Amino acid sequence: MKIVFWGTRGSLPAPISSEEIQAKINAVVMKIRSGDLKNADSRQRFLSSLPKSLYGTVGGNTPCVQIISKDGNEIIFDAGTGIRSLSAKAPIPENKKYSIFLSHMHWDHIQGFPFFDPIYNPEVTLDIYSPFPEMAECLARQMRPPFFPVEFSSVKQRMNFFVISPGTEFEVGGLTVNCCKMSHPGASYAYSIKEGQNKFVYATDIELYIENHLHDKIVSDVFYNAQVAAIDSQYTLGEAMDKINWGHSPFAYTVDFAAEMGIKSLYLFHHDPSHTDQKLRDILQAAKRYSKYIASAHVKVGLAMDGLEIDL
Repeated sequence: MKIVFWGTRGSLPAPISSEEIQAKINAVVMKIRSGDLKNADSRQRFLSSLPKSLYGTVGGNTPCVQIISKDGNEIIFDAGTGIRSLSAKAPIPENKKYSIFLSHMHWDHIQGFPFFDPIYNPEVTLDIYSPFPEMAECLARQMRPPFFPVEFSSVKQRMNFFVISPGTEFEVGGLTVNCCKMSHPGASYAYSIKEGQNKFVYATDIELYIENHLHDKIVSDVFYNAQVAAIDSQYTLGEAMDKINWGHSPFAYTVDFAAEMGIKSLYLFHHDPSHTDQKLRDILQAAKRYSKYIASAHVKVGLAMDGLEIDL
């Protein structure tokens, strides 16, 4: 399976600021040597040598992650603003069908849905899944006047809604899906998706209580032994102490949890909208050091970024 991150920011979209762009340009200028500017080839080599932290950005779109199976079937987790980028850059599946799984109904996870171009394509169908019976109504509310010019009723006929039960595995397009309820105001659900021996976990908007979650069989079934997991890591420990019961986790708790669950590669996800690219890079380095400190270096720690692709 292929995993593509289209939106990784939490709470609300956070475009890169002018100040951040200027800081990146300044850092690039400081690295330039006279030989780097001789011709087009030397300039391209110089640009190619720059670290991703300078020659790119973590991104500011809210959550959306695309899964493409070996047979070309597509599953989408959440419909934050990243889903607009997906529809703009990724081709429509050959079978003209999308399966969308919603973690919960907070606005940053559904606000991109009205801008997902395939919902207006009469040849496309969408199967939408979540444990929330009111999911159709939640999607409809944001497409009512005066908030949006196109009403949900005009596109709903091409959509099928399925209420799913946590802890019950089922197949969608040759992929095996399961989910579990996590700690978040109003509830949020983490998902696992398996193809053969490969397993990916999508776990946004969760406030980890390690002891409680470790002893929950349904939670363990979803997370245990995943090759790759994207898990809410919105806060530093200091920030988390001031935001208890806000429904998000500090990165250190996420690393602890990944180690206990035998997760091979952890991607920090649902970044705080106030965190700059540099702040997120600092958090990543701290998370890597912490992983080694707790003698769990087998957990590879990465940073989820808009546009990141992973092949399993």
